[in-house]
Amino acid sequence: MNYWTDTHAHIYVKDFAEDRSEMLRQCHEQDIKRIYMPNIDHTSIDDMLEVEHRHPKQCFSMMGLHPCSVKKDFESELYRVEEWLSKRTFAAVGEMGTDLHWDKTFWGQQKEAFTIQVGWAKKYHLPIVIHCRESIDETIELLEPLLNGRLTGIFHCFSGNLEQAKKIMDMGFFLGIGGVVTFKNGGLDKFLPDIDLGKLVLETDSPYLAPTPHRGKRNSPLYIPLIANKIAEVKKISVEEVKLMTTKNALNLFVLER
Repeated sequence: MNYWTDTHAHIYVKDFAEDRSEMLRQCHEQDIKRIYMPNIDHTSIDDMLEVEHRHPKQCFSMMGLHPCSVKKDFESELYRVEEWLSKRTFAAVGEMGTDLHWDKTFWGQQKEAFTIQVGWAKKYHLPIVIHCRESIDETIELLEPLLNGRLTGIFHCFSGNLEQAKKIMDMGFFLGIGGVVTFKNGGLDKFLPDIDLGKLVLETDSPYLAPTPHRGKRNSPLYIPLIANKIAEVKKISVEEVKLMTTKNALNLFVLER
């Protein structure tokens, strides 16, 4: 387990079309040996599975419907997700969740899609990877009555406060920590020292949210060590400890690694 794990990276998108294989080669050389890819909607499935097919020991697919893709036709989108979940094993149900940042029009549909996908996670004994942009409290409220003692997963791109973090951890979920931890006013540094390392996983959300000093540029799994360095700094522990524990956490979580 002495390697890095990126638990959330959209490396199948066109931003990596020209240098994907080279980027993954560099990742392997730098001990970034596990990259988990969350699905978006029906338009991303083929590209995601093709990357997994070409790099089966390094790249692992999830299957879910992103909340920003929940529109009037969300039922047909969910039909495709369910069809794929019934065909083969995925690392998790994801990326799913809620989003109140861009558009609140389909909030009711987002909640329905959330509940349905949690049901599939229970059925197939998979973790869930939750997107909750500007909707952490609403998502916690939505999730709590669905817990069954076994359901687990990641609150992806966590950027909330200590109280929210404690609620999430008490539910048996992990906090996905990405580039935001390196931002000057990201806020995570204020309470990360109080968070058990055993409840954290690393992620980039590539190609988005690149860490400092690459902020504003294309993000990459190659930047996972930058995120870990900041966590080690604020928690006053070694980078090696962050590396070992966060990979252990990911391996314990994702069904493909059990």
